[in-house]
Amino acid sequence: MLLLEVISGERLAKPERGKMRVHKISNVNKALDFIASKGVKLVSIGAEEIVDGNAKMTLGMIWTIILRFAIQDISVEETSAKEGLLLWCQRKTAPYKNVNIQNFHISWKDGLGFCALIHRHRPELIDYGKLRKDDPMTNLNTAFDVAEKYLDIPKMLDAEDIVGTARPDEKAIMTYVSSFYHAFSGAQKAETAANRICKVLAVNQENEQLMEDYEKLASDLLEWIRRTIPWLENRVPENTMQAMQQKLEDFRDYRRLHKPPKVQEKCQLEINFNTLQTKLRLSNRPAFMPSEGKMVSDISNAWGGLEGAEKGYEEWLLNEIRRLERLDHLAEKFRQKAAIHEAWTEGKEEMLQCRDYETASLSEIKALLKKHEAFESDLAAHQDRVEQIAAIAQELNELDYYDSPSVNARCQRICDQWDALGALTQKRSEALQRTEKLLETIDQLYLEFAKRAAPFNNWMEGAMEDLQDTFIVHTIEEIQVRQLVPQRDQALIEEHARQQNNERLRRQFANQANVIGPWIQTKMEEIGRISIEMHGTLEDQLTHLRQYEKSIVNYKPKIDQLEGDHQLIQEALIFDNKHTNYTMEHIRVGWEQLLTTIARTINEIENQILTRDAKGISQDQMNEFRASFNHFDRGEAEFSRIMSIVDPNRMGLVTFQAFIDFMSRETADTDTADQVMASFKVLAGDKNYILADELRRELPPDQAEYCIARMAPYTGPDGVPGALDYMSFSTALYGESDL
Repeated sequence: MLLLEVISGERLAKPERGKMRVHKISNVNKALDFIASKGVKLVSIGAEEIVDGNAKMTLGMIWTIILRFAIQDISVEETSAKEGLLLWCQRKTAPYKNVNIQNFHISWKDGLGFCALIHRHRPELIDYGKLRKDDPMTNLNTAFDVAEKYLDIPKMLDAEDIVGTARPDEKAIMTYVSSFYHAFSGAQKAETAANRICKVLAVNQENEQLMEDYEKLASDLLEWIRRTIPWLENRVPENTMQAMQQKLEDFRDYRRLHKPPKVQEKCQLEINFNTLQTKLRLSNRPAFMPSEGKMVSDISNAWGGLEGAEKGYEEWLLNEIRRLERLDHLAEKFRQKAAIHEAWTEGKEEMLQCRDYETASLSEIKALLKKHEAFESDLAAHQDRVEQIAAIAQELNELDYYDSPSVNARCQRICDQWDALGALTQKRSEALQRTEKLLETIDQLYLEFAKRAAPFNNWMEGAMEDLQDTFIVHTIEEIQVRQLVPQRDQALIEEHARQQNNERLRRQFANQANVIGPWIQTKMEEIGRISIEMHGTLEDQLTHLRQYEKSIVNYKPKIDQLEGDHQLIQEALIFDNKHTNYTMEHIRVGWEQLLTTIARTINEIENQILTRDAKGISQDQMNEFRASFNHFDRGEAEFSRIMSIVDPNRMGLVTFQAFIDFMSRETADTDTADQVMASFKVLAGDKNYILADELRRELPPDQAEYCIARMAPYTGPDGVPGALDYMSFSTALYGESDL
């Protein structure tokens, strides 16, 4: 009973003073009742056995007392009793490379563990550098002697027993080590303070990293948008079909290869932002405000600008390709007609300038006149072709054909030549008519001769006419026409085959698009239902959603196949498809929205898990919150006040995790600036400032340097050189002042 009063610090019931067995049993029972009142279950320990001197039973009871009053109350972070004591030993001996505490038996055999514990708290008591791992007796005796002399810890262990035993007694070592823990309870208070600070700093460092990641991702995304929009807004057309088709190919690459990762980045950015805000709320920190121009709304606006520029770009490309196709067709038509006309006019000027009528007879003149009249008819017939050539040249000019100057020059040459031919034709006609009149007069003189020579002349004239008719009718042009007919037939056959292939491509694209489009719509509707009707634990919901996401991602090859068919359609210059209402852009946008929506839904569940774990919300409460959220009454009088809490950034929407935070805002067990300040005060030895050496001694290196780099110099009257202001630093951690 005296032992229990000393070790517990409490008074027990008054003992029986008699010497009889019944008095002794009564006293032992009072001791056992006290132990039981402290929540200790005593199994097979009876007062009679202890009074009778049962050594095993007595030792068992003493170990139970040690375990309950010396070890059970030890608490390090979230572990207690034996595990807490072991963790404390591991933490304290971590800087000592030749010490590795894993248990309460063989880890202590070389004595260095005991020496390390003493040196860590009282470095002046042991010269640790002179100790050797291969001299356990010296190490153990040094630790036991120093502990007894300076720390008031009695020698509970024998060095020879520990060295000579394969596996030292675990309970004995645990009991002895617990004496060190209690001896250094003041240091333990400092460690508790350091642990609190480390925990707070770790949260801050993680949040700062998330903020840096957000800022960098936002900057990179905005820079990409800034670079991309001018490219999409550049509507300067190329001169050739090939160059414009390359632009279309570049745009296809942009939509298939370059933009999808940026869609994912934008979605990830929003997810990171929501996760960060959740963590800040849960750790009692102010909401994150990105630097100017990098808010989620800024990125959404920039993205809207990108899609606005993108929206008209493909349509412009296709219109330009149509225009160039029309131009190429017109230019080819111009070249064909010009070439035919130029071939026809070849030699015509020389023929019209020929003075063959000067030596011709009357009949030859009449034949020349007939031939000339035929030429005039032919010339009149060609007037329509010249006008067509001029009209095509005019249309090419109006459509801004890149090679208009050469077209205009050729057209001008044809028109000038045409005018010259007209003038020469008129001149030759007049000359032939004058010559005919002159020769008719002369012919009267030869009439008699002609009558006598009529048979011969008739035969001669007939032969000449036949020869001339052959020359006029069987021309090179007539032969060329006969060659062009089968060529035209072949062109029609080829065009028919091309149109059949185009129709096949249209149907091929439509068959897939008419399946994929409704599939995407169905999945979007399913996700909408899932987010409202989710059942089971949050982990079950998360697993279900991730499996659902996997099934969606596995659909990607069908999208890629459709992209391939779409490319074939564009390369074939097909601009319409009556077999489907879905365009490739419809499918692309729907697919991107589907991936983004499922990712956001998963992130909502992850943030709900964070919130639930931080605030200790039960599954039943979570289900109740979900039901309330789904039926949120916008007509309540307090609506505007509630909205100011759940939508601090005035985004115009309320996320479920913000709603949970509002519903459970009083339940979170979070650190405060005052608690962190109090912890620093412990590390500082109750001073109003702290020194860099104190921070380095009590905190892990990276967190110590984090504090030193950010703490302002202490300016109070009690300060010393190098003093740091931990108070302003603590308030800054919670956004109550600036770091």
